[in-house]
Amino acid sequence: MSRFLRAALVLVFLASCGGGGNFSAPRELDNACAITRERPQYLRAMRATERKWGVPVHVQMAVIHQESKFIGNAQTPHRWALGVIPMGRQSTAYGYSQALNGTWEEYQKSSGGRRSKRDRIADATDFMGWYMDESSRKLGISKSDAQAQYLAYHEGRTGYAKQSYLAKPWLVEVAAKVGSRSQMYQAQLMGCGR
Repeated sequence: MSRFLRAALVLVFLASCGGGGNFSAPRELDNACAITRERPQYLRAMRATERKWGVPVHVQMAVIHQESKFIGNAQTPHRWALGVIPMGRQSTAYGYSQALNGTWEEYQKSSGGRRSKRDRIADATDFMGWYMDESSRKLGISKSDAQAQYLAYHEGRTGYAKQSYLAKPWLVEVAAKVGSRSQMYQAQLMGCGR
């Protein structure tokens, strides 16, 4: 085997191991300034979404934190039968925004285009902006209200309108934490000169 062919095979093997992107979480998830310093592309994506859809950066950050902890390829856990037989994932939620397949496809048809990907931060934040803009228009939820936006995001707009979250005290508690984190991120971003 020639030296060139061996080198090419090694490069192909190494490239296939690389995974195509840094999907790990930022180091300091409780510090918005640290997150945006470590991953400036996140801030660029969220600012673009804020300009396009009117959803503030701190609201986007709080929802992404809750949904994926900023892990680009986050997925729901596997379901198991008899504790050993894999039965697939708990849902089709994937990526930064944990968008479900059907909702993502609706977004792609409506606004995102066929090439958008859930594990690309700019596409994930644009999806969130699109979804929250629709929730604002259809349900009257302020785009700055992270708690209510999260409830509509989690339950779907129909579920939110029917107040399905009232039967889920754990979800109401999670949404309150999203609202608190949004306020924390907002104060931090003002302090770091966003």
